Amino acid sequence: MKPLRVGIWWIWLYGSLLIVLSIYATRKLPSLQDAITRPGFNPGKYSVDSNNPNITVFSATTSIGPKQSLAVRSWLGLSPQITVVLFSQHPSVRSFASGFGLRVLVDSTIDFTFLGTPFFHSMVERSEAFGTDIVVFVDSQTVLLLVASLQETSFFPFKLGGDGQHWLTENGKRLELDELQEILGQNRHCHDRSILMAWNSGNVPLHNGVLPPFLFAKGIHNHWLVNEVVASELRLVLDASSVISGAFLNNPDRIERTDSRLVMENRSWEAVGNSHLGTLYGSLLFHETNYSTLAKLVKCDDQYLVLDGTEDIVRKRKRVMGCVEHIKLRKPLLDCAVGDQLRYLQPLEYQISLELLLAIAADKTQTVVLAIAGYSYKDMLMSWVCRLRRLRVTNFVICALDQETFEFSVLQGLPVFHDPSAPSNISFNDCHFGTKCFQKVTKVKSRIVLNILKLVAAIEKVVNHASTSTLSEQPSFYDMLCGEGGSNRISDDRCLEPETNITVHFLDRNLFPNGAYLDLWEKPNVREACMKQGCFVLHNNWISGRLKKLERQVLSGLWEYDSSKRMCFSCITPNSSSS
Repeated sequence: MKPLRVGIWWIWLYGSLLIVLSIYATRKLPSLQDAITRPGFNPGKYSVDSNNPNITVFSATTSIGPKQSLAVRSWLGLSPQITVVLFSQHPSVRSFASGFGLRVLVDSTIDFTFLGTPFFHSMVERSEAFGTDIVVFVDSQTVLLLVASLQETSFFPFKLGGDGQHWLTENGKRLELDELQEILGQNRHCHDRSILMAWNSGNVPLHNGVLPPFLFAKGIHNHWLVNEVVASELRLVLDASSVISGAFLNNPDRIERTDSRLVMENRSWEAVGNSHLGTLYGSLLFHETNYSTLAKLVKCDDQYLVLDGTEDIVRKRKRVMGCVEHIKLRKPLLDCAVGDQLRYLQPLEYQISLELLLAIAADKTQTVVLAIAGYSYKDMLMSWVCRLRRLRVTNFVICALDQETFEFSVLQGLPVFHDPSAPSNISFNDCHFGTKCFQKVTKVKSRIVLNILKLVAAIEKVVNHASTSTLSEQPSFYDMLCGEGGSNRISDDRCLEPETNITVHFLDRNLFPNGAYLDLWEKPNVREACMKQGCFVLHNNWISGRLKKLERQVLSGLWEYDSSKRMCFSCITPNSSSS
């Protein structure tokens, strides 16, 4: 057992707390003994401060209610050494965290969907920047105790005492942990959200490959990650379900809901999207981990032991062996297959109408920015979205020209709708200025604007004019709104359309320059030159072809999206972004 103690030395060093939290440990596991006695094993790769380990619990929530408050307080009550990081954009979360000082931090710099759902891959990436020894991921509705097993329950009529250490019944009576566990044990379920995951930091990755853009707490992602960690064989994976105690509070809040709010809270497409991603990435669809074969962390005769799921490596006295055999006979708590959920996928569809989408996206002035994109420009679309997120601009919607762009946008959490009348067979690389493809695509813009602004007759005139034109819709805007030769101009930046009495304002070229103005794109430092000019928006046009546009934007340093990770770049440090 000596090599075993060396291999997972930090579990024993930190006592019961880390036994609760440590699911992921150290190294490859072709065989438990081989992994730990291997000559190349280097505990230094996984070293933590044995006297004062940093343990950080990461979670996310859209708001703080009684369930989330109870859960966070239960985590903090486990040990004074625990820090909690909550990923959220909601003001109530920041207000809640302020009551705990530096023990509870709020981070809003990760990627969220337009409805505020956090991305799991962005959360994991962000957790690496906090420099903690032990990383823990848990659902914001999971209460943690100190004994037995983690499970799901819709009945939890208990509360924490004022000291945050003891549990009380509704009438204030103190409850012993064994009593609480007996009550919880009557209702056991399997749910992706009820899985707690923890691992120690180091320079060895959790798994091979890329973590997909799963939405946090929307299913699949916990099972997927466990499956990939096991398959990659880079770390020892421990099933600690028999020594973790907790309850996932799944009972819904009682709130009056309008029809639109029901749509927003249901969000079935988010879970469907996670299922789609689970089939596209990794090996979960083809080879699902059998949790019963994992090494298990157990407690027998007041000792914590690690049992190999495939070979008997415990050599102890009879009383311990009897306990071990009893544990082996228990029904596994973590055998929760999700294969059928991945094999029979529902279509990826929104239940949001264009009207509701616009109502959600519009700012206080009822302004909405409309972007139209096809699949060939999906990465450029995301770079644009990432820049808007950095600037905290949220009042935009996306019109997808094809089904591929629509599904991509849904998975990226964008406010998107599909235009069924958009031209088909859009060329991937040959849709630049002057081509027939370009002319067809640009006319979609005015038609969509007309759908949004049905009461504005001047826009309808533009659409009718453009539909019979062999050019793009830009000349139609000028000819119809400002008249032939500019006869309707009333100043350098305004035209008055006489039939509809609509005044049109033109954007200042110094503030909204096109791709040819002042040769800004040719400057050595495009960003600096544009800021000196006072630009608000720089148009990446007057260059022919998608690849040339892409190259110019990337080389100029104005690219904001990591397509390999499917997340926005972030240069904000945790110290400056969290509070």
